[in-house]
Amino acid sequence: MTQSYEENHEGSQRFTCVFSKNSRVFAAAVIGVLLVFFVFSCKQAPTNTKISGEVFGTSYGVQYYSEQHKSFQQQFDSLFDIINTSMSTYQTDSDISKINRNEAFVVDEHFIHVFKASKAIYEATDGVFDPTIGVLVNAWDFGPEGKVVALDSLKIDSLMLSVGLDKVHLDNANIIKEHPSTFIDFNAIAKGYGVDVIANFLESQNIKDYLVEIGGEIRCKGQNLEKQKPWKVGVELPHFDEEQSILKTIALHDEAMATSGTYRKFKVDSLGNRYSHILDPKTGYPSKTNLLSISVIAKDCMTADAYATAFKAMGLEKVKTFLVSHPELKVFLIFENDDRGLETLALNGFPED
Repeated sequence: MTQSYEENHEGSQRFTCVFSKNSRVFAAAVIGVLLVFFVFSCKQAPTNTKISGEVFGTSYGVQYYSEQHKSFQQQFDSLFDIINTSMSTYQTDSDISKINRNEAFVVDEHFIHVFKASKAIYEATDGVFDPTIGVLVNAWDFGPEGKVVALDSLKIDSLMLSVGLDKVHLDNANIIKEHPSTFIDFNAIAKGYGVDVIANFLESQNIKDYLVEIGGEIRCKGQNLEKQKPWKVGVELPHFDEEQSILKTIALHDEAMATSGTYRKFKVDSLGNRYSHILDPKTGYPSKTNLLSISVIAKDCMTADAYATAFKAMGLEKVKTFLVSHPELKVFLIFENDDRGLETLALNGFPED
C-alpha cells in the first residue's frame, strides 16, 4: 500500500490511500479475519442458571446453561399449575379429583399422555403398576382422602372390587369408569412426568445442557459445563430415620433416573409393625418384599418413575426375570439379606460410578 498526502480546497488535511491489486486482496483478508473475530467475541458464554422451589408436595431444582441469559421461572410455574390442575389428587378442583367424584370425565393432553403411559406399563407388568390402587392408598392413610378406621380383610376385599386400570378406558378425551368407586391416583408417575415436561420445555428453548430434579426424580442432557463433565447424581443409602447419606454417585448421559423405596415413607402400627406406602395391587396390602430401594434409569423420567414403583411391589426375583426382556431399563437394587445385612445389585448395565 502506498500513501500520499495533500491538502483539500478548504485547507484541511486528508489522506488518500492508493491500493495495488495485491494490497486490496490483503486488506480483504484482514477485514475477513476482523469480522470473524468480531462475531466470536460477541458470542457470550452460556450462563449457569439455577431455579428451585416447592411443587407437588416436595422440592424441585433446575439447572441449565443458556446463551440467552434467560430465567424460565414464570414458565415453570405455569407448567406446574397446568399439571396440578390436571392430575393432582390433593386439589379438590383438579380434573382427576372431579373424575374420582364422578363429576367430570373430559381430560386434557397431559392426562391423556400419562394415562396411556400408565396403561402400557400396567399391561407390561401384568397389573403390578396400577394407578387405580388409590382407593387402597387412602385406606392405608397414605393418600389425600384419609384412612379407613376399621380396615380389615373384608373391607380390603370390598375396596379391591374397584381396583384395576383395565376397568378404566379412554375414549378420545373422555375417561370411562366401569366402577364408579374407582379412584385414580397418578402420584407414582406424575413427578416423573413433571420432570419430563420441564425438560421438554428447555429443549424447545434450544437448551442443550440441563438437569431437572423433582423430589429426587431426575432427567438431564448434555453436561455440567462449569465442570466440563457429565452430570453426576447420587444414589441414597436407605435410612429409616431422617439421616441422609449417599451410597454412590453415577454419571447420567441424556437420560433420566427415578428411585422408589420404603425407607422414607412408611407407617408403624400400634404393635410396632412397619408397613410401606407402596401397596401390592394384587392383594391391597403394603408390599412385603425385602427390597428397600430401587433406582431405575430410562430415557424419560415418567417411565423410570413408574417402573421404580412397580419393581418395589414386584420383588427381587421377579424384577430380575422382568429385566431380561427389558434391556432398555437399567436398575440398581438395595435389599435386606437376613444373613448379610444390606446388599446391592446392579442390572442391565446400571453404571458403577
